[in-house]
Amino acid sequence: MKPTKNSKELKKSAISVAKMRESDAYTIANLVDSKELMYRAAMGIYNSAKWYGNIAIVCGSGNNAGDGYALSCILADNGIKSTLIRISEKFSDDGKYYFDLAMKKGVCDRQYSDLDDYDIIVDCLLGTGFSGEPRGTYADAINAINNSGAFVVSADINSGLNGDTGEAVLAVKSDLTVSIGYYKTGMFLGDAPSLIGELVNVDIGIVLI
Repeated sequence: MKPTKNSKELKKSAISVAKMRESDAYTIANLVDSKELMYRAAMGIYNSAKWYGNIAIVCGSGNNAGDGYALSCILADNGIKSTLIRISEKFSDDGKYYFDLAMKKGVCDRQYSDLDDYDIIVDCLLGTGFSGEPRGTYADAINAINNSGAFVVSADINSGLNGDTGEAVLAVKSDLTVSIGYYKTGMFLGDAPSLIGELVNVDIGIVLI
């Protein structure tokens, strides 16, 4: 791992997945609309990387996928083409909003088949709430990402990595992980240092409670 600051210093500011979830819910209920937070997360990812070549955004079914859909909209607004590759037909409410918007903007969308010939792959498969072992198409996609040779950007956390413990049976190995809101404890423990290349965090206005 190559964080932007000393790992010990960053670890002190990391929070649990439960604390992140509570703080996110409080912020949405009292301060910032959930769609706006998702857009800010996507903008944070956009601003954290250099975008070039063929770009694939690999999406699961939850809000982590929603960040990917919102990112594709931002890329389109900046004249950058990307392809959404969906593992699931399911959407979160906010994810569906940004997916529909991406379709209106002409973003390419297809079901998962392979991940060959991409220069950048954005990992939006599984979020911080995941624990255990990815299976089925999710496992296939993670293996394909790791074997792609592309520059890999993980949105919020590497898919398959436990946000509290850092344990991973199978997880995406990233060149860049863009943590959203606050670092999570598991990003500095267990298998995480061997899975995360550069680690950055973007503040999107979530109030810590």
